[in-house]
Amino acid sequence: MSKTTKLSPDQQKFAINQLQTYFLQERDEELSELSSMLLIDFISQKLGPMFYNKGIEDSQRFMSERVEDLYALLLKEQIED
Repeated sequence: MSKTTKLSPDQQKFAINQLQTYFLQERDEELSELSSMLLIDFISQKLGPMFYNKGIEDSQRFMSERVEDLYALLLKEQIED
């Protein structure tokens, strides 16, 4: 896995728009496109891995629970036979 997540051009535009809207509505500040991109890069580099790893952990937990469910069904079937 790379250290940073590469966003598609459409994702970058969306992220820039979201940041600019947030800063304008919540902080009454206009954020330039360059400032937005620098902030996105910072978040991606410093916080992205944490969110990525949390997503992996959640996926592993979900899959583990599904495997346990399948195992329980198998045991139930074996007991009924």
